[in-house]
Amino acid sequence: MSIEVKVPTLPESISDATVLDWHKQPGETVRRDENILDLETDKVVLEVPAPADGVLSKVLAETGTVVKAGDTLAVIEPQAAAPAPPNTEDERPAPPPQPSDSDEPVLTPAVRRLVKELGVDPHQILGSGKDGRITKADVMKYLDAQPAAGNPDLTTVDEQEEGGATASSERREQRVPMTRLRQRIAERLKEAQNTAAILTTFNEVDLQAVTGIRQQHKAAFEERHGVKLGFMSFFVKASIEALKRFPAVNASVDGTDILYHDYFDIGIAVGSERGLVVPVLRDADQLDFAGIEKAIREYARKAREGTLSYDDLNGGTFTITNGGVYGSMLSTPILNPPQSGILGMHNITERPVVVNGEIVIRPMMYLALSYDHRIVDGREAVQFLVTIKQHLEDPGRLLLGL
Repeated sequence: MSIEVKVPTLPESISDATVLDWHKQPGETVRRDENILDLETDKVVLEVPAPADGVLSKVLAETGTVVKAGDTLAVIEPQAAAPAPPNTEDERPAPPPQPSDSDEPVLTPAVRRLVKELGVDPHQILGSGKDGRITKADVMKYLDAQPAAGNPDLTTVDEQEEGGATASSERREQRVPMTRLRQRIAERLKEAQNTAAILTTFNEVDLQAVTGIRQQHKAAFEERHGVKLGFMSFFVKASIEALKRFPAVNASVDGTDILYHDYFDIGIAVGSERGLVVPVLRDADQLDFAGIEKAIREYARKAREGTLSYDDLNGGTFTITNGGVYGSMLSTPILNPPQSGILGMHNITERPVVVNGEIVIRPMMYLALSYDHRIVDGREAVQFLVTIKQHLEDPGRLLLGL
């Protein structure tokens, strides 16, 4: 009896998906729960497992097809039962060797798509991830080690003109459609600009005290908790204290109403090969420093491997983005709708500053708060950022709840 492979139930607020990549072709054997194709939504890549063992007989939705929950993607035919063993020695020929999947490289959907777009053979790449999983960094390292004469469509090709002594350069272009995630990012950012009254206020923070705490306790912290003590946990804690004092920054506009949240779900912007994603720290006010650092580390791993789920990315009441990891000195971050505030961190540089009448060298960072001026007043925005500054320059406030 034929078995249909259907589009699974999609996450709430997602109406359709695009067939991203088939990993099995008609005529190939599939195993129950084996991933046979990937679906791309506005936020994540979903794997579709085979519902039963058998042979993939038909593919009904080609790559690029837009599908909805419940649509039929393919048909699987069950395999015929194996014949009974022969009764004589002469009738027992040795069965043909079966292919083994043990040597197949372990690829996430995002990496699988990357190697396909680049035309790279994953069997040639040594995976450095967990259980031999190939990461994007592994792919790029492999490409860097290859000869320069790569894909002529992406490089400048020098051609010797017939009968001439000089070479001419042929310029080429490549047209690539936006991914669903990139399209959604564009829509949301434009929505924020068109809807919210975005304004940005700035300040600077002296991170001498935070840096001192990290240097003093980082070894013991990592030994105790199994994770490094970074800067982000301090910024998350300081932001929560500021959000408690200025609840409008933790609110959102819903029509003609203001929706105040009595919880603190902090989005942490993370760059990935598919674009910017913002996984959410749920109830971040209930996490200690170690809990925050562990959650961020796990989200970073998922982003690299392309395994973030819709639940990881859904919601959020406030966002923190760190352009400093890319060397940014100052920026005006754009709101993540429907949120009314986003904090921009930047790189830490040693600068001369005046402290108690003396010029000293301190590790300084510029901070930027973009906010929705429809519900957040300028006074609130400035005091919100000052509150973050005070808690970072005197981290004891975070421990004492001051």
